[in-house]
Amino acid sequence: MSTSLAPSTARKPWQVIAAGICALVLTVGLARFAYSPLLPLMRVDAGLSAAQGGWLATFNYLGYLLGTLLAARVGDMQEKFRFYRIGLVLAVAATTLMGTTTQPWLWSLLRFVAGLSSTAGLLLASGLVLNWLLGNRQRPRLGLHFAGLGLGIVVSGLATGLLAGHADSSAQWRWLGLLGLLFLVPAWCWMPAPTPTSAAQAAQAPPPPSRRWRQLLVAAYFCAGVGFVVSATFIVAILEQTPAFRGHGSAVWVLVGLAAVPSTFAWDRIAARIGLIRALMLAFALQAASFVLPLLDTGLAAGLGSALLFGLTFAGIVSLTLTVVGRHYPHNPAKAMANLTLSYGVAQILAPALAGTLARSSGSYQASLLLAAIFMAVGIVLLAAMPGDAHDHAR
Repeated sequence: MSTSLAPSTARKPWQVIAAGICALVLTVGLARFAYSPLLPLMRVDAGLSAAQGGWLATFNYLGYLLGTLLAARVGDMQEKFRFYRIGLVLAVAATTLMGTTTQPWLWSLLRFVAGLSSTAGLLLASGLVLNWLLGNRQRPRLGLHFAGLGLGIVVSGLATGLLAGHADSSAQWRWLGLLGLLFLVPAWCWMPAPTPTSAAQAAQAPPPPSRRWRQLLVAAYFCAGVGFVVSATFIVAILEQTPAFRGHGSAVWVLVGLAAVPSTFAWDRIAARIGLIRALMLAFALQAASFVLPLLDTGLAAGLGSALLFGLTFAGIVSLTLTVVGRHYPHNPAKAMANLTLSYGVAQILAPALAGTLARSSGSYQASLLLAAIFMAVGIVLLAAMPGDAHDHAR
């Protein structure tokens, strides 16, 4: 495969943004998130228990954590660019190979590889896109890029929904792998290699934020990781247990994605009005509400409200948080993003196994939802305690 369709200097903004979006659809929407709508079917086809489903998710997040550690350790942007492309290939391979076995240990390995690849879209692509935007004097907002998170959910949900009744879970994984190739090409060809930072640019970099600022943001992002992973992993299974949504799990997943696609634009606008940190606090509060609704009512309205609120907030939380960090570390945003995301990754390792175990012991996911809501409330407190200089506006 050729390394580019055009010289890096000839890239149009829409090409760079499209490359990032396609990377997110492939590495997150398909390789990582397709597991959520397929989990109920895999439980039927392979006899997976709720706890086993949680452990498979945990292996996925272990891979994500390793990828984050690698991204944090590598300072050179050219090396990150090479890791980005490797991640694209791993995403297609891991997705396709999920459909070639029913061995739990192989599934665990493949979910690990899929998690490793997801850092290519979430961290490396977002860092490369932000680096290009700053270098080409474009507005350093990542809302458009992170629309790929919602689009990825829509793609995986529509694909699994269309295949439902026509293919078992193994065949669906293979079809998703082929679909991933369609997104690999633009993600590979349109993402420009990063340009070196000049001494003058480095001298103009803003001073790094205080240690307390960093610690509070890291702790808050850990809380967001717990809330995100409980819902992202189990929302389909949770709503499938209710009479109103039984047999319509893929539709729920599509609804989450449809809500997420425009949400990142909306959160950019909200942040421009009230500041990035205050916008994050609002997003945390709305996501906490998405966990509480199914606890209060198992009806159609509560289920739809839960899915919509989760879709409207999770991509916005990621986009706003990484935009905050990218603004403070403009010349190597991917490394700073990776350091922050380590806390998010640790949460995503611990929470799925804990949620699955709670579900097995209690017979429902209510305890997991309550845990997620509590963590989001703690996150709001942590964000509120951040120093005042962090409450900057999205310019």
